[in-house]
Amino acid sequence: MKEKFYITTPIYYPSNKMTLGNAYTTIVCDALARFNRKQGKDVLYLTGTDEHGQKISQSASALGKSEKQFLDEMVEDTKDLWKLLDISYDKFIRTTDEYHEKAVQKIFAKLYEKGYIYKGSYKGWYCTPCESFWTESQLVNGKCPDCGREVKFQEEEAYFFKLSEFSDKLLKLYEQHPEFLQPKSRVNEMVNNFIKPGLNDLCVSRTSVKWGVPVDFDPKHTIYVWIDALPNYITALGWGSDDDSLFKKYWPADVHVIGKEIVRFHAIVWPAILMALGIELPHVVFGHGWLMFGGDKLSKSKKTNEHECIDPRILAPRYSADAIRYFLYREIPFGYDGNYSTEAFLTRFNADLSNNFGNLVSRTFSMVKKYFNSIIPESYDLTEDDLYLKDYALNEAKEVFKHMEKFDLTKATASVFNIFTEANTYIQKVQPWAVAKTGDEKRLKTILRLLLETIRIGSELFEPFAPVSSRKVLNALGLDNKTFTNLDNINGLENGKELGSLDILFPRLDINAELESLSKLG
Repeated sequence: MKEKFYITTPIYYPSNKMTLGNAYTTIVCDALARFNRKQGKDVLYLTGTDEHGQKISQSASALGKSEKQFLDEMVEDTKDLWKLLDISYDKFIRTTDEYHEKAVQKIFAKLYEKGYIYKGSYKGWYCTPCESFWTESQLVNGKCPDCGREVKFQEEEAYFFKLSEFSDKLLKLYEQHPEFLQPKSRVNEMVNNFIKPGLNDLCVSRTSVKWGVPVDFDPKHTIYVWIDALPNYITALGWGSDDDSLFKKYWPADVHVIGKEIVRFHAIVWPAILMALGIELPHVVFGHGWLMFGGDKLSKSKKTNEHECIDPRILAPRYSADAIRYFLYREIPFGYDGNYSTEAFLTRFNADLSNNFGNLVSRTFSMVKKYFNSIIPESYDLTEDDLYLKDYALNEAKEVFKHMEKFDLTKATASVFNIFTEANTYIQKVQPWAVAKTGDEKRLKTILRLLLETIRIGSELFEPFAPVSSRKVLNALGLDNKTFTNLDNINGLENGKELGSLDILFPRLDINAELESLSKLG
């Protein structure tokens, strides 16, 4: 039986079109899903949309559309974007799906029956964009502490979840399972800023919001976002339905990947709900940093200048999804905030993808074509230089696996490119064109075979991050394997097999011309 790997993105709020900031989390999860598939694991990759709440109604109304019509269009656009970015999700959940709504009602009723939910009244300052209530002391300059927008004072009857009862259990969770919340800096924030000062009970229903899942035993209430949205990770697997085979197979999740702004809900509220339901907790919650532009978070709602929300729908067709994906993995230290700039993206494109990876493949294939009619040569005795490149590539391959076990995609992609860089250095050192002039065919064959094997290893490892370009290289090498093979040796290619044709993977860009052209699209 295959080892399973269940990975999730947060479910996105489709009040506006997804941006590069939203795509970041999805792209990160895709690399982790693909990497685990290539390890031969049974992977389930879940993403989706959180479709209830006041903001959805307002957005739809502003366009003269019903909530359902508005949401269907937004979801279609989201799915089109994920296809454009080569996102290999296995399931897409919508919180308006009937099976989800029924399961959420069961969860609410079960928590109520067990005494974890009670009826009361709520007084507080409400932020519509964040769908959050705040006390007077939590406001920053009279505004929402999360987004900085205006808040309104509201009072209404509501149901509450007894979050205050879970402080000790949550502290015990962090003590006994330090790997549960990553990176470690998030743990101190949760413990010192929220749990130890004392958790407040959580408002989990509204009477003033009609677009939502009704409480079946008290229909004037709609179920508030935390009980509606967070359980998607189990309802998508069939929890609460007649067929819960996926739940039994894949739960608990191996990792929930989320942005740091919703860590509190995933590291405090979600575990408490699961504890109350008697359901096993996910293994890891990973709260990554923000994708920044000019010091501000890239978001759907903040568009302060023409470049802040650069559209991946423009970038991907122009530069390839692989280029966008690679930049985000490599440039943004995973787990921390990182800056996006068009100039940095184009510079990384030229330096890494075009000059390093693309040029290595192109010049190696060209030499094999020139000297051996594109036939993969056999290898003979290895010299000290050959052994160094071989050992370096195999060691870096091991490093990639170590980094991915820690969810460190930044270091993993750096290790992949260390392989390509070392191969380019090797070419300059051994100078195969000079060897060709000496007539030493065995030596030339050994050099080129070693380069092809190094490219194979690097491309195998690069495929989860840049699936299209890497697969082109692997196919040209005559490989169609779906899982990692021969990463512990340099004998993965078939002697005498003809190389396939390969176009230039990443044509070099004129950065100034590209910047000027893109500025006109803003």
